[in-house]
Amino acid sequence: MTTSIQGTASRRHKAAPAVLVLEDGRMFRGRAYGAVGVTFGEAVFSTGMTGYQETLTDPSYHRQVVVMTAPHVGNTGVNDEDPESKQIWVAGYVVRDPARVPSNWRSRRSLDDELRHQGVVGISGIDTRALTRHLRERGAMRVGIFSGNALPDEGTMLAEVRQAPEMKGADLSAEVATKEAYVVPAIGDKKFTVAAVDLGIKGMTPHRMAERGIEVHVLPATATAEDVFAVNPDGVFFSNGPGDPATADHPVSVMQAVLERGTPLFGICFGNQILGRALGFGTYKLKYGHRGINQPVQDRTTGKVEVTAHNHGFAVDAPTDQVSDTPYGRAEVSHVCLNDDVVEGLQLLDRPAFSVQYHPEAAAGPHDAAYLFDRFVSLMEGQRA
Repeated sequence: MTTSIQGTASRRHKAAPAVLVLEDGRMFRGRAYGAVGVTFGEAVFSTGMTGYQETLTDPSYHRQVVVMTAPHVGNTGVNDEDPESKQIWVAGYVVRDPARVPSNWRSRRSLDDELRHQGVVGISGIDTRALTRHLRERGAMRVGIFSGNALPDEGTMLAEVRQAPEMKGADLSAEVATKEAYVVPAIGDKKFTVAAVDLGIKGMTPHRMAERGIEVHVLPATATAEDVFAVNPDGVFFSNGPGDPATADHPVSVMQAVLERGTPLFGICFGNQILGRALGFGTYKLKYGHRGINQPVQDRTTGKVEVTAHNHGFAVDAPTDQVSDTPYGRAEVSHVCLNDDVVEGLQLLDRPAFSVQYHPEAAAGPHDAAYLFDRFVSLMEGQRA
């Protein structure tokens, strides 16, 4: 929910005053960064030191105001090759020290200019370390950024923040997903066909599958089981996406139909939460979530520890110490976060289905988890055999 005034000077010393207001009343004063205006969302922090362009264009950040823990942001500018979607999805952007001049051979424009061009309201020059510590202690919460030369009084700003919608209970995937189906062709010889249900898919995800000879049919979030099976898929994929998985009854029913048929299935992030619900597990909101490209996860099937890319504020509530009986056979937790033991992956033992809570496509890195796409290929090979 953003309103903006275009045409603000991009140089930092000319930037208008700005205020960040949290719903618990804490405020941070700085300078406008990007568009000038007002925006609301859920305040979250990302611990990635690189890949800000991929973060901004990740549809999973829809209706979230992202605080960058890295102090210096924007030094490589913005290019036309790295976006994960056709637009910036974050509701607002918070940085401490924005780069004055971008310096990279691929840069086409500054990050400040790109934010302003797309109407994204941001703030710079605040203590992002203090803000991050506050969110870790108090939890993710609603926030507003107000910028311009005529700011409302503090009471008015706080009242407006507290009237903004919460992330819990938000059904957002259809707002960011494609409205029309499209095909990403296999690179080289075609080996498999996959139906990918777009709940907020990032561009690199079908590309990673295409690299493995998969023709990917990307379907809208509203696709039915009949739409999925009409593709005659060798496998079905459920993508990442924004919002509360407790609201995703339609994707859950589609996934259950896929499980009934026994078609190989792979889900990431929101898709992991959908699999959890399809198997009968609950989901819950994390205090402040996992966001960034440096999260340690253990693959319990191999014992290997991976550094992974995350963006999730909800998690699956499944037992990590036992195999569970589900309507589709036995299931177990395959991956766990080593920071807090949050469930980071599920797999069925009697059907070809698995999921992870993080992002193995990881365009900005790291690439420790890229093998998961090969695991999906192996499932389809096994089914075909």
